Amino acid sequence: MATQNSDLVANLEATPSVANATQELGGRVRVAQGTVAVAADGSGTGDIIMLAPIPTNASITSIKLASDDLDSNGSPALLWDVGLYDTSGTAKDADFYATDITLGQAATAFTEYRFEAANINTCGQKVWEDAGDSAQPEAATYYLAMTVSTAAATGAAGDVSFIVEYVVD
Repeated sequence: MATQNSDLVANLEATPSVANATQELGGRVRVAQGTVAVAADGSGTGDIIMLAPIPTNASITSIKLASDDLDSNGSPALLWDVGLYDTSGTAKDADFYATDITLGQAATAFTEYRFEAANINTCGQKVWEDAGDSAQPEAATYYLAMTVSTAAATGAAGDVSFIVEYVVD
């Protein structure tokens, strides 16, 4: 079997060696976590929950979400997208990380959603790249958010909790 090096190894073995991007090797892990109380009427199509501010030069490694039962087993069921918004509330890519997830159809334990919709080759990308920007924007922060893609027939009040891990320079 042949040996194949990742870019991280190839960069180290190059002469002279090449520095790797810090979000890929040697960066600092940060965590944003919390809980949002969602009102019974807060689950209409297009409703947004801004979860956390994330630096645009960060690389998100994990998005874990949990929730109470927010749709009382109604039909249609409550569905969410997970993506990025700028600080003015404009969607950059509202469903980059997850599309039509069933979070809230029943009480849900923490579940990983970072690559539910995003291709695995986005691993190591910076938030501004995930947002579809062609270059690092002047804005230092985007919001990670959940957007209702399909409203619940019968909304219920409850909590949504999140744990987001990201790497910064």
